Amino acid sequence: MLEKSEVLEFVEDNRQCSYFEDKTSDIRYKYVEKCSYEEQKAMLQRGWRRFGYMFFVPECKECDECKTLRIDIKNFRFSSSQRRVLNKNKDIKFYIQEPTVTYEHIDLFNTYHQYMTQKKGWEKNEVDIQEYYNAYVAGANNIGKEILFFKDNNLVAVALIDFFDDAISSVYCYYDPNYIKYSLGQFSILVQIQLAKEYNIPYVYLGYWIKDHFSLGYKNRYKPFEILQNRPNLDEKTIWKYYD
Repeated sequence: MLEKSEVLEFVEDNRQCSYFEDKTSDIRYKYVEKCSYEEQKAMLQRGWRRFGYMFFVPECKECDECKTLRIDIKNFRFSSSQRRVLNKNKDIKFYIQEPTVTYEHIDLFNTYHQYMTQKKGWEKNEVDIQEYYNAYVAGANNIGKEILFFKDNNLVAVALIDFFDDAISSVYCYYDPNYIKYSLGQFSILVQIQLAKEYNIPYVYLGYWIKDHFSLGYKNRYKPFEILQNRPNLDEKTIWKYYD
């Protein structure tokens, strides 16, 4: 088992791409149980994502389609359709707390993934409590939070986020497909944008965006946003391009 101070870093190359059937991907991973606040923030700004103690960033040699996207909160204005989503969910209650895992979490997560496997052909992904803990509870380090959404006293969605002084990183969201008409995935993003506005946080990071992609292209709805143009090391400057 790794000691707290150890870091395991490796590249998984030539694996099947998760987003294109005809492409392979190269992903750099870094497993670190003790990551400082400043280092984690620097990694987020440079395109890294976090699940548990594992951080990763694409370094594909033949493709640069996955782009890190962050919403410009100061200049973001809710569209009429987004306001309709907020309005139809006005009776949904949500709570922000440290990440947890319960059987209710597991049932909801697995129900969501079964639905997405049928709807979008996702690879089957069923987790138990330990697997969920490793991916979504471990490594929070006072930064990771969960937003629990309740309707009629039922847990209908969970959004995992990392909460910094200058950014919210949207880590993952899953929801009850029986409530599909409430656009809960979109609603969770809109709630995060509202939180960022309330706390004067300049950016919400939505992870990777692929233009016009059937699974990731929806993030184009949240303009204005910035796209990371380079693949900088932690000691190198970032280059962002603005889209409005």
